[in-house]
Amino acid sequence: QVQLVESGGALVQAGGSLRLSCAASGRTFSTYAMGWFRRAPGKEREFVAAINRPGSNKYYADSVKGRFTISRDNSQNTVYLQMNSLQPEDTAVYYCAADEGLILSMRSNSYTYWGQGTQVTVSS
Repeated sequence: QVQLVESGGALVQAGGSLRLSCAASGRTFSTYAMGWFRRAPGKEREFVAAINRPGSNKYYADSVKGRFTISRDNSQNTVYLQMNSLQPEDTAVYYCAADEGLILSMRSNSYTYWGQGTQVTVSS
């Protein structure tokens, strides 16, 4: 089992940047693929980015490709989401999640463990 705690959410102006962090504790972090998802007000939760166990393979949603970067530091048990060129439509609660499976997934039901979320608000 792993516990996940997100941080780094804030209010930022359009065009700005934020870096989200997700700290993991419990079972060995490097045995999990990690993902970031978000839920905007009134919308379903959606996939943002995912990274495999060693950090060598990454997936991104089309809406964030070229603006967001997912990375991980297995020595620090942390996964990051660098968000640049933020837009009001990026406003959401952002969640990190851990997946024990062997295949990197963009599907939320592949992820077993979830953090509590961190709020990102982008003003226009």
